[in-house]
Amino acid sequence: MKRGFALLACVLCAGLVHAGTAPHVSASQAWIRVLPGALPAGAYALLRNDGDKPIALTGADSAAYGMAMLHRSSETGGTSRMAMVDAMPIPAHGTQALAPGGYHLMLMDAKHPVQPGDTVRITLKFSDGSTLPVDFVARPASALGG
Repeated sequence: MKRGFALLACVLCAGLVHAGTAPHVSASQAWIRVLPGALPAGAYALLRNDGDKPIALTGADSAAYGMAMLHRSSETGGTSRMAMVDAMPIPAHGTQALAPGGYHLMLMDAKHPVQPGDTVRITLKFSDGSTLPVDFVARPASALGG
């Protein structure tokens, strides 16, 4: 009886660990544009949702930065704007980019200087409560794309 209970407990715990990861979402081309001094950095990646339902990126965090916020840049009538947003939709069986001039992560309050060539782990958070740890490669301020 005790052995059966222990086995059931292990199976349930294994399911809980798996439930926290985003099994249908993957990231590629992940990079950070590092700016001089204490200026915020931008983080970019291509996110792919292989699931049957849409999902949304709702936030991020990183041990390397004090704060990460989701923003969207837009241009209207020749005027560029950037605003914080609550979510970035990713369609079922589709992709959505975190890219310069569009959705991106703003990384603020670096806990240590991040230099081009460094790798920074950022954990992406999704609308279903799942997360995805992604390694982003730091690039210089002059970098234009992934």
